[in-house]
Amino acid sequence: MKPGKLAEQDRGEALIVALDFATPEEARRMIATLGESVSFYKIGMELAYGGGLPLARDLIDAGKKLFLDLKLHDIPTTVEKACANVARLGAAFLTVHAYPQTMAAAVRGASSSGLRILGVTVMTSYDDDDLTEAGYAFGVSELVALRARQARLAGVDGLILSARELEATRREVGPDFLLVTPGIRPEGAPAGDQKRTMTPREAIGAGADYLVVGRPITGAADPRAAAEAILADIAAAQGRAIVI
Repeated sequence: MKPGKLAEQDRGEALIVALDFATPEEARRMIATLGESVSFYKIGMELAYGGGLPLARDLIDAGKKLFLDLKLHDIPTTVEKACANVARLGAAFLTVHAYPQTMAAAVRGASSSGLRILGVTVMTSYDDDDLTEAGYAFGVSELVALRARQARLAGVDGLILSARELEATRREVGPDFLLVTPGIRPEGAPAGDQKRTMTPREAIGAGADYLVVGRPITGAADPRAAAEAILADIAAAQGRAIVI
């Protein structure tokens, strides 16, 4: 585990805003709107494949933290080399699918850099029926528990998982393993295509270190106010005051 988790949270960086846009221009407008209220951003596959990797460098150069959510899964040599390139970029987090070979290769690629590797357990749009249809012999909770044990053995820094599996996974992995949670929805917000959701305060209380929030912020009438409300909710759950 690389140092600095508590210090990052003290600076209000437990909120990661997902830049789920088709073009860098749309993402840049949102970043400008959010201003200094947000310091940590996620670039996923849609934006990365839409020309967003130069934006990743710009965010890092501007002092923002970057989560590249690329969900890598390939033969070990390819994953290792790709992770080495992401480490040189300066990203803080990178996702890979939580298969043992893939995670071990990613750890080798990140090596002694500051890049933290996160294993994706089960997508938050999946439920037990979806896993059965995909051919898995486990339900969501059983598969997440297995992935958590495998992630620990592989030496990755943390996991991406639904808030619904947080408490059980925290018991499995201990206090120093990063748990990063998408599918966060403020009280009363629509779930969209997410099937396993939780409010920001509930997720922090259940053991999340970082919350990934997209549409409830970027689709809000006032995105900055929406982000600040979630930051306040996180701070309340952590038992501290936050200055916006």
